[in-house]
Amino acid sequence: MSTDQIAAEVVFDAFVEMEEDFRRLTRRAKVRFESRDWQGMADDASDRISLYPETATRTAEVVGEYLGNTRFDRSLWAGVRSAYSELAGDRPELELAETFYNSVTRRIFDTVGVDAAIEFVDSEAKPIDGTTSSLRVDCAEGLANAVRQAVESAGFRAPFEDLDGDLERAADRIIHLVSEPVQLEVATSVFYRGKGAYLVGQVVGTVETQPLAIAFEHGEAGINVDAVLLEENDVSVLFSFAHSYFHVDTDRPRDLVEYIRDQVPRKRLSEMYISIGRPRHGKTELYRELLDHLRTSDDLFQRPPGKEGLVMAVFHLPGFEMVFKVIKDSFPPQKKLTPSQVMDKYRLVYRHDRAGRLIDSQVYEHLEFERDRFAPGFLDHLLSACSRSVQLDGDKVAISRAYVQRRVVPLDVYLRDTTPDMAAAAVIDYGNAIRDLATTGMFPGDLLIKNFGVTRNERVVFYDYDELTELADCRFRDMPVASNIEDEMSATPWFPVGPADIFPSEFESFLGLSPELKAVFMDNHSDLLDAAWWKSIQARLRAGEIVSIYPYSDSLRLS
Repeated sequence: MSTDQIAAEVVFDAFVEMEEDFRRLTRRAKVRFESRDWQGMADDASDRISLYPETATRTAEVVGEYLGNTRFDRSLWAGVRSAYSELAGDRPELELAETFYNSVTRRIFDTVGVDAAIEFVDSEAKPIDGTTSSLRVDCAEGLANAVRQAVESAGFRAPFEDLDGDLERAADRIIHLVSEPVQLEVATSVFYRGKGAYLVGQVVGTVETQPLAIAFEHGEAGINVDAVLLEENDVSVLFSFAHSYFHVDTDRPRDLVEYIRDQVPRKRLSEMYISIGRPRHGKTELYRELLDHLRTSDDLFQRPPGKEGLVMAVFHLPGFEMVFKVIKDSFPPQKKLTPSQVMDKYRLVYRHDRAGRLIDSQVYEHLEFERDRFAPGFLDHLLSACSRSVQLDGDKVAISRAYVQRRVVPLDVYLRDTTPDMAAAAVIDYGNAIRDLATTGMFPGDLLIKNFGVTRNERVVFYDYDELTELADCRFRDMPVASNIEDEMSATPWFPVGPADIFPSEFESFLGLSPELKAVFMDNHSDLLDAAWWKSIQARLRAGEIVSIYPYSDSLRLS
């Protein structure tokens, strides 16, 4: 066997072993849900995230050691790629195998941009038959009976609390929103995340077809159907870029993501792969989408709307729904952290339960763009503020590290431009976002509204992570009462303040809201200004409680 074939087998065998471990962890989600083992579910999610980078790094080291002095021979790697393509060609998850191979080569070569000679640039993988495995149930024998067959297809081995009642409530919800349903269809793969489980598909009516998601929760009294989602926006939020990744087992990931995209067509292919727990391949698809946009548009990289942060330089392409964030060379004195600590914050978000409130980031290294794709004057600013990460090489702009996130409307911009009713709703959800983050053990640190954004589904999310802190590391305190006028009028604290001390009663002065919107906030969230509320959440977390965060509004719940 030739050297290139042996190297290809090493990479391929590592991929196969990693896939087996990934699917073992993924399949265990069903058992975790049935046994209400929420901590075990969280542990599996963390282990699964670690699996890919650890395997790719270890494989690059093994292959590099085997190849020795020839490991940088590009002609050899062209042969390795060809041999690997032969080995992986029959795999139903071929696109994932190609991405894994690219990850290994990039660790060896530190590739800038794309090296078409040794990487898979355009995937050879295609959907197998354009569909995914699904159950189709005729509604002729009654809608509740059809719902029963769909629910039973999940195969839960734990009792329901009130299945008959759930079926009637679910049927009532469907008939209320879909004209004359004739067929229910759900993917046979069940989606698990956190404390929830979901069947996803569609309702076919005589007049229209609606996306469908049936949400389950497992309480102490048994499993119940908690919600039935039938609007595209509501189903889309399940797969939001601000949620943690689903655990969903499938032999054919490409077909599954295409099936879900049929129900929520505004979702990009990259976003769907990321949502089902394949962020590395989602990152690959996102890069392909970016290159396609650059080829088919005249967009220039430029500063997006909103105030520039003190830690990150941010830019975007107006016609592409992502923003690019690069760490600045230096920070002002009030930002008491280092670039390394900023990277730690993003790693924390990547591994943590995002509760539907923290925007996921894809980290790209060694990006390269044409100089003339940057707006006049903006490139000079970028080169000045981020000279350690951004360099000019002739007609090319090289970026050593960038964080790429979905673009949202900054909350301060949104509140300025929207109607009073929409602004009030956003402020209420801003408070809900703070609560959701707290119940998953996170404190934003900087509550200024410019650090929050509004998604196209009108949901408030947080995206500025340099002050993000784990709640367990915070010390929430009531503001001491001054004993004399001198202390009360002092410009500096007259009492000792530690670096972890936080005084919620001061939040009101940092919100940056108009008097009208501040009143809305106080009417709905005044308890967030009380140290006792934060301490109560800390106590619940210390006791091991994992709080339910629902990716849908209370109005959509059946109970």
